[in-house]
Amino acid sequence: MIVIDVQNDFLHGGALAVPDGDSVIEVINRIMPQFDLVVATQDWHPGNHGSFASAHAGKSPFETGFLGEVAQVFWPDHCVQGTFGAKLSARLNQNPIEAIFRKGTNPLIDSYSAFFDNARKKTTGLEAYLKGLKVNELYVAGLAGDYCVGFTALDALELGIPTIVIEDATRPINPIGYSETKKKIIQKGGRILLSSQLI
Repeated sequence: MIVIDVQNDFLHGGALAVPDGDSVIEVINRIMPQFDLVVATQDWHPGNHGSFASAHAGKSPFETGFLGEVAQVFWPDHCVQGTFGAKLSARLNQNPIEAIFRKGTNPLIDSYSAFFDNARKKTTGLEAYLKGLKVNELYVAGLAGDYCVGFTALDALELGIPTIVIEDATRPINPIGYSETKKKIIQKGGRILLSSQLI
């Protein structure tokens, strides 16, 4: 199981709070013991990250443009390295988490997926880690469903790893975008399940 970005800035009161994002924590804590391996990710941005609207004169949060050659949503400053907002939530049971993979560290490229940056120029090392442990199935949970969770699931499927998104353990920023993301996941052979179906 990979727990995506359950960080303070994506939770209630955070700089980029996902609607109802806090509700995933209880579900994730409850189901983690069912998995042989649990890893997590953190958005871990330098303060001058190019995905921030503040880095672009005249841009407001949630406007779109390009970061290099890649289409980009310009976000509020969030998950800045070493800040409270970048920390995993204290309400998340971190004891079962065996490794944490940080992403979004290059100020010139955003990174939604737990496997690659958005320009696919750099890997996080997660693929090699999972292959080294002979992982043959991946369950994805966390925030946000239409961005980091969805991109992670799609990349995992592209890498040939059977992948399941746990529906009630993720929340999207935009429900319409998330619906489209789920269609893509299913088209690529992924599955969408509820936590109750894992038992």
